[in-house]
Amino acid sequence: MKKTVWLLLSALCISCASVLAAEPGAIQIEEPWARESPPAAANGAAYMTLVNTGRETDRLLSASGEVAETVELHTHLMENNVMKMRKVEAIEVAHGEPTALRPGGLHIMLIGLKKPLVAGQTFPLTLRFEKAGATSVQVTVRGKDAAAMPAGHAHHQ
Repeated sequence: MKKTVWLLLSALCISCASVLAAEPGAIQIEEPWARESPPAAANGAAYMTLVNTGRETDRLLSASGEVAETVELHTHLMENNVMKMRKVEAIEVAHGEPTALRPGGLHIMLIGLKKPLVAGQTFPLTLRFEKAGATSVQVTVRGKDAAAMPAGHAHHQ
């Protein structure tokens, strides 16, 4: 009897653990990239598409990496006919709707680059989500004309 109870409890714990583990990692990160920077540039930005495969809305809370002194979440807004960047506290990632981080919109700002971003190189960033937790991505640096490339036609290196 004790052995049967122990086996049932073990199976229940394994079952619960797999259900709980299913939600973290529910964010897929597609095509993380940054544009090559001029040699003297102090700042850069990283872009990507976030796809929430979980059941609930999640939020990107922060990003970090050794590529820059400071890494922040930003957006662009039009203010008095002038495009300006603003820090945002989080980026919502709704279930079933890809969230695009792209030039002219939401992006990850790299403030105080430690060295220029060179086309063909990669650098790591860690993204921290409210529900999915932390995940690391390799960001590919693309050439200066990267913004002109239509979505889905990016050069993979």
